[in-house]
Amino acid sequence: MSRTTRPTPSLIRAAACLGIAALTLTACGSGSGSDSAGSGSGSVKVGLITKTDTNPFFVKMKEGAEKAAKDSGAQLITSAGKFDGDNAGQVTAIENMVAAGVKGILITPSDSKAIVPALEKTRAKGILVIALDSPTDPQSAVDALFATDNLRAGELIGSYAKASMKGRTAKIATLDLAPGVAVGVQRHNGFLKGFGIGEKDPAIVCSQDTGGDQAKGQTAMENCLQKAPGINVVYTINEPAALGAYTALKAKGRDKDVLIVSVDGGCTGTQAVKDGKIAATSQQYPLKMAAEGVGAVVKYAKDGKKASGYTDTGVSLITDKAQAGVASKDTEYGLANCWG
Repeated sequence: MSRTTRPTPSLIRAAACLGIAALTLTACGSGSGSDSAGSGSGSVKVGLITKTDTNPFFVKMKEGAEKAAKDSGAQLITSAGKFDGDNAGQVTAIENMVAAGVKGILITPSDSKAIVPALEKTRAKGILVIALDSPTDPQSAVDALFATDNLRAGELIGSYAKASMKGRTAKIATLDLAPGVAVGVQRHNGFLKGFGIGEKDPAIVCSQDTGGDQAKGQTAMENCLQKAPGINVVYTINEPAALGAYTALKAKGRDKDVLIVSVDGGCTGTQAVKDGKIAATSQQYPLKMAAEGVGAVVKYAKDGKKASGYTDTGVSLITDKAQAGVASKDTEYGLANCWG
């Protein structure tokens, strides 16, 4: 959830305010917007809208977009919601970018359904719209999706957890995201598929939502331990939730005998795998998502061909305790390719 050298934020904002009046509120303010990469007025303009500009995952995504734009001579305009779930902020960013004359918009939708009308209006103007990381609902609301196969990411850690148990009876806690959020649902369902169980299987002794937050992950784990003290497997939506679960387990002296598996592959989470706090994580690659997205917009500007469908940007299981039958890479690889 590796920074490129670029002009200071103050110079960037000044240039953006002079050259792109339509982005006064978004790109020229002291908030999340910026205008970077490319230079000439004739360069292709690419918009990037993330859920927030503070989450390391989206920081890395922006970094990938900046490098790709610079390499291709495009002009990148960025913005983000004030918080995860800020649909109104993303709608405003879309409107501003359309007014600025972007050829394409890359977006990680905060609300996969509520953002659809704004995206449909944008596409009707001939602007290429690509979702990154999170699909819209329906997925057809965008021209293309560049993202991790989150079902596969969950399946990898589910298969790993099953193999690690070596026939022992599992008592599983699932620390999920929030109801109805596509990424969370896909990872959860993938884990169950990989473990070989259904939603109502008695092996699942506790399920709690965490919002992907470390403090909430700790609270959720504490609640689950009260409900089912014998828990021995913990699935978590992401590594902050996993580290929260680890904190709660350690406080109870259970950190050595409970298997924690997760998804994301951030540097903090990958280090936690190396340190033995998390058994395994499925690593995704936000830099690649953004770089390929920028490339697709530049290509559209050159030949008029729009990207379409789903592009899988890859996922790898990271662990230092490999299990037979489950493909994985070690933490040396994970730390060399992590983000954050």
